[in-house]
Amino acid sequence: MAAYDDKNIFAKILRGELPAYKVYEDDKSYAFLDIMPRAHGHTLVIPKAPARNILDCPPEYLAHVIQVAQKIAKAQKIAFGASGVTVQQFNERSGGQVVFHLHFHIIPRHDGVALKAPASVQEKAEVLGANAEKLRNALAGK
Repeated sequence: MAAYDDKNIFAKILRGELPAYKVYEDDKSYAFLDIMPRAHGHTLVIPKAPARNILDCPPEYLAHVIQVAQKIAKAQKIAFGASGVTVQQFNERSGGQVVFHLHFHIIPRHDGVALKAPASVQEKAEVLGANAEKLRNALAGK
């Protein structure tokens, strides 16, 4: 397995070098909206540890990130009136991984509504901002 590359886009987001629509942050994790969402509210949850993927992530960060993923999924059901949630996670190029920093896709779902194709359409900034606000409010119990 290749070594972790700290120049990946998610490492840059964690360092504040690139903007993100943050919905949650704590000492071990960071959650933000995917700018090319497959559905409204599509969120990425990442560890703050420099982990390429599930194969090299320190277990305490991996356990924490999945707990945050669950918290985000519950908030998405409230914020977006979702009837279900899809969780995706890919490892290494042959496993479908594109960005080599561990991340979980948490995607709210609605009966009868197909997901958009991956990385197909960049969402408008105002929509992302409004969706991030909805999710932050749901996380805060508002």
